[in-house]
Amino acid sequence: MKVLVTGGAGFIGSNLTLELQKRFPKWEIVVLDDFSSGDFRNLIDFKGEIITGSITDKDTIDKLRKRSFNAIFHQAANVNTTDSDQRRMMEINCEAFKDILNIARESKAPVIYASSAAVYGNTKPPMKVNGEVKPENIYGFSKLSMDYYAYKFMDENPEIPVVGLRYFNVYGPREQHKGKMASMILQLTVQILKGKKPRLFKWGEQRRDFVHVFDCVEANIKAFESGKSGIVNVGTGKARSFNEVVELIKKSLQVEVEVEYFDNPYDFYQNYTEADLTETVKLLNWHPGIQIEEGIPSYVEWIKENVNWEKLPY
Repeated sequence: MKVLVTGGAGFIGSNLTLELQKRFPKWEIVVLDDFSSGDFRNLIDFKGEIITGSITDKDTIDKLRKRSFNAIFHQAANVNTTDSDQRRMMEINCEAFKDILNIARESKAPVIYASSAAVYGNTKPPMKVNGEVKPENIYGFSKLSMDYYAYKFMDENPEIPVVGLRYFNVYGPREQHKGKMASMILQLTVQILKGKKPRLFKWGEQRRDFVHVFDCVEANIKAFESGKSGIVNVGTGKARSFNEVVELIKKSLQVEVEVEYFDNPYDFYQNYTEADLTETVKLLNWHPGIQIEEGIPSYVEWIKENVNWEKLPY
């Protein structure tokens, strides 16, 4: 069994890679990453092959075409949601995805890929897979374009399972390399550890569906094992406010600190996201296992023990 994980040095990709290595020790796992946004430290415990290359590089794609994979977990992407370079975003996220699907077609390999809740924009929650989509930025549009192309591929290649996972707000270990794109849970924890006031957009009542990265990994594995095709949400099904998040972090650190509220500078900001998990349960038989009451305290401890938080720019 040979599997390819693109973006395997990144946040979700590295967690997935290490879990696959642990759970399926006889599998041959190949990681592809150009290390432009991933970090080698995430893969120190990985014992498999690493290919250094970009999904937008034709030579790299040609090399992959010469190999045969039994499954592809496609996590590589431009995840900078504030990037306004529309061509760059579409080339990395959408055009490269077409090449990945072509490789899958040649290998007859199932594909599990990273989509995003950004496709929904500020539509009415809970967000349903077959409901309204209205991305607010080019990142969300690129992910929606991937989904539309995936549906086309599914129709033309019904024998090849393809599953798109619309991740909501993911947090957890191995995201510290992401800079400003790291979860607010990491950023707020570091701010408090540094003795600063945690900073939130006014007035902290924006609500997000915060999903632990370990649940995202499990969704990937369930998607592969299902042998089915479709696009599903990956969240907890329960939106929580940023004020709630701060309270849980403060409780975990056993500190009391005031919040500093400031104006939101983004006109494409999602104010309320919540996943409808009906299709996820039906297609993958997957349920979230970690709510923030458990996930945040355990993650705060992990940050304290594993992250050089003094040097993070928050």
